[in-house]
Amino acid sequence: MITLRHVDRVYPLKGGPYYALRNINLEVKAGDFLSIMGPSGAGKSTLLHILGLHDAGWEGEYELLGQPVHKLDKKKRFDLQKQNIGFVFQSYHLLDDLTVYENLEIPLSYRNIPRKERESIVCDALDRFHIVGKKDLYPSQLSGGQQQLVGVARALVAKPALLLADEPTGNLHSDQGREIMELFRKLNQEDGVTIIQVTHSKDNASFGTSVVRLADGMLAA
Repeated sequence: MITLRHVDRVYPLKGGPYYALRNINLEVKAGDFLSIMGPSGAGKSTLLHILGLHDAGWEGEYELLGQPVHKLDKKKRFDLQKQNIGFVFQSYHLLDDLTVYENLEIPLSYRNIPRKERESIVCDALDRFHIVGKKDLYPSQLSGGQQQLVGVARALVAKPALLLADEPTGNLHSDQGREIMELFRKLNQEDGVTIIQVTHSKDNASFGTSVVRLADGMLAA
């Protein structure tokens, strides 16, 4: 599903170039659940943003689902992203002025799905994630755990091939965090969703099928 070859992310600074990532080579197969670990500043989130097509300032080769990302223009990269990638963030990133229902509908509107079909998909997601009773509430009316659950539902509502998660339990207490990680494992094992998460937690990393470690922008041996 994913192949990175000799990927660098360099920031030009007055004192000389800063390598946030250096010579990253990585293979991720469909159905994998990969955890990326490393200390703060190791380049974990930088790598995730490249994988998620949020960052275009890198060098090297990146293939996603058979598409050579390094050869695609901005529009084609965006189309590839919106059709295939879901995101879960530590800080939820829900839209505060939209209800739970409306937050779930947003990713579907990007894919030009007819309104009736969107209604059916959102209702199925509300039911699956046991948040039907929250559909008319706003994010500020939800607990942190409930907000993250909505964030996961939103990331998955359009059935992406790839789910990227950046410290998905970082703002949750341990019980809520374990519930989210159990949900991830179920999505991976039962639905075949390919997941890549950035985490500091060994416990969270253990839910996956493999772990890679970054240190000073390089993959550790």
